[in-house]
Amino acid sequence: MLHKALNTHKNGVLLAIKLTPKAAKDALVRLEADSTGKIRLKATVTAVPEKGKANSALIKLLSKKLKLPKTNIQLIAGDQSRLKTVLFAGDPKTLLGRLEKQMVMLGFTE
Repeated sequence: MLHKALNTHKNGVLLAIKLTPKAAKDALVRLEADSTGKIRLKATVTAVPEKGKANSALIKLLSKKLKLPKTNIQLIAGDQSRLKTVLFAGDPKTLLGRLEKQMVMLGFTE
């Protein structure tokens, strides 16, 4: 599933996410298929979904867990939705390998 979750883009790598705000903890939970078959990373944050607080918490969480600068992570879709798309900016080929390696280290496997 991991190889279906990360998609190259001309400006980097895209990752689809399902975010649950107001959760008990900040965590990257698991990869799961939505009703259309699209693979999404399920994430939780303790922040409330007000004034972009949950989105900011998501970017901070991704930065910490995937070891990338926050400035290289951009929310490009789903600003006010639980279903989000994040762009990791950089060279797509180099970044894809790095993200896959880091996600495997976090326990997200094929």
